[in-house]
Amino acid sequence: MSERPSQPGEGSVGRTVEGIQTTFSTRELVYPSIIAFFAWVVCVYDYIMFGTLLPVMADDFGWATATSTLIATIVAIGTFFVAIFVGPMIDYVGRKRSLIITTAGTGLSSLLTGLTPGVFSAPYLSVIRAISGLGYSEQAVNTTYLNELYGNRKSRGFIYAFIQGGWPIGVLLASAFTALLLAPVGWRGVFMLATIPALIVAALGLRLKESPRFLAMQRVRQLEKEGQHEEAVEFGRHFDIDVHHVQETTLQQIFEPDIRRHTIFLSLAFLTNWIGIQVFAVLGTTVLTEGKGVSFGSALTVLIISNAAAYIGYLCHGFVGDRIGRRLTIAGGWVISGLAYSLMLFGPDADSFVLTMYTIGLFFIIGPYAALLYFMGESFPTRVRGTGASFVNAMGPIGAIAGGALLTAFLSVSGENMVLSAFLSGGVATILSGLLMLGTRDVKDPREAELVEGSTAARVR
Repeated sequence: MSERPSQPGEGSVGRTVEGIQTTFSTRELVYPSIIAFFAWVVCVYDYIMFGTLLPVMADDFGWATATSTLIATIVAIGTFFVAIFVGPMIDYVGRKRSLIITTAGTGLSSLLTGLTPGVFSAPYLSVIRAISGLGYSEQAVNTTYLNELYGNRKSRGFIYAFIQGGWPIGVLLASAFTALLLAPVGWRGVFMLATIPALIVAALGLRLKESPRFLAMQRVRQLEKEGQHEEAVEFGRHFDIDVHHVQETTLQQIFEPDIRRHTIFLSLAFLTNWIGIQVFAVLGTTVLTEGKGVSFGSALTVLIISNAAAYIGYLCHGFVGDRIGRRLTIAGGWVISGLAYSLMLFGPDADSFVLTMYTIGLFFIIGPYAALLYFMGESFPTRVRGTGASFVNAMGPIGAIAGGALLTAFLSVSGENMVLSAFLSGGVATILSGLLMLGTRDVKDPREAELVEGSTAARVR
């Protein structure tokens, strides 16, 4: 096995194994971090803009409210299936190429939405908007790619928090540009203009370096394909890569006994937390106005202030996760969030109390996602890192659908009691999501993810 230290001028601070650069200097990590951030921003921009402009589109096409909600539901289901597909793409096509494809796919999603025909608009959008699942899944690409570039840097979670913070920035930009451009260019123009930044970021992605662990995994698969199992094991050992089950599909591998429990608990935690997000964040104004008697104007103020606090929550949870472990940080944050929302619902109706509890709730339900996305990447072995992260990420749209359905069901059986219904659907689900996180693997170092029970790597070590 050829191994040598990096030479002066190569820009690396580590070693090179078989021609693969295994570690990167801080300077070398700036560019991929910036591209990952902007890729996530433009993807969120497109993803959120559809929901923002859906009422305008409904008026234009003369859809009933039921038609709009049906389209949104079908799109969410389509997003789920596209997100499932993205996982194997990350693991087989590559981290760099997947980042380019998901970002360019977001541009395509925006363009085709802007070209929606007047005839058969509802079925057309139901199919076309499923492509936005590529953009939604870009965060799974980010966590897979950057996990493998950052390595064991002590502040890797905190750094990643800034990149994951592209979500609220994307939401803000989608709202701002919709307000500025809707009148002069119409909803079609707003979508078509969104194509430009997505394609620019995708083009800039061509200059990225591929992840060294993916390059090594490619070599391992090639050796296995050629029947050189011992050579594959030896090569993988130099990169701390487990080759267990490597000949199976990656979707099969995430449900093998060695990591099945982790996949199931992490997926359920993500899904149940999205139920809470749907109730308290997406439908937050409805809960505040109908459940707590807050005026619509005050509800908007609550949402603005709390979302600003949520961004700080990203940074705080990223920082804390680096120090006490991401699993505990996520679990604790979500339990606190569920309790805060419950206190808000059953506590006084005073605006100051509602604002405080809602802000605390959003801080602790959204903030942990900075730690969660990074944890998703570092807790799966290299061979299925993209598939595992993307599969879990795909639970989000399903949780959103379930959240809306549960809230509606509880409202029906409780006689339109919003306080009780929001608690039974969103409050309980949020607390449950935190408890479910405790069933996942407690991985504090990416190398620990490779050492699954019964694996080749575990036996070697």
